[in-house]
Amino acid sequence: MEFTTTYLDRTGEITDLFRSTFTNSEGAEEGELIGALVERMLATVETPDIFVFCALEEDKLAGSAIFSRMTYTEDERIVFILSPMAVATEHQGKGIGQKLLIFGLNELRRNGVDVALTYGDINFYSRVGFEQISPAVAPPPLPLAYPEGWLGQSLTSRPLDPLKGASSCVAALSNPDLW
Repeated sequence: MEFTTTYLDRTGEITDLFRSTFTNSEGAEEGELIGALVERMLATVETPDIFVFCALEEDKLAGSAIFSRMTYTEDERIVFILSPMAVATEHQGKGIGQKLLIFGLNELRRNGVDVALTYGDINFYSRVGFEQISPAVAPPPLPLAYPEGWLGQSLTSRPLDPLKGASSCVAALSNPDLW
């Protein structure tokens, strides 16, 4: 398994991976929602505001994780949110997702990112250091339908102190249906 930050020549493949994986696990409507999100993110988010990590098995895409910038109006820390992430259905249950996230989080650290957030399954994401947080620690940009799934971690040696100010995310992620 190879992990890479190179993705510009794989945008169609990445979009297809997300669309098919979410269709298989959550149904066609969710697959279209997430596929459209990924397509918008890859087409519209500027390079400094996005990290795309890929897991390759014999040069075929097995998984991908996308982190995009979040901004807090009164906080200088660099914050990125993981959303979305997918491992191809046929590759699930092999630890690829965890290895991909460990690779991604280490790349974020190397690039000076201070805080990583995500919104999802605590049982999965806790395996790579995410902890359940309250909106008081990191105000989300939109209301959370599932507040228990709001997760974060410091990528520095300091604890995750509350982020200050109102938050915003990239435009493609600023959709209430995703939160």
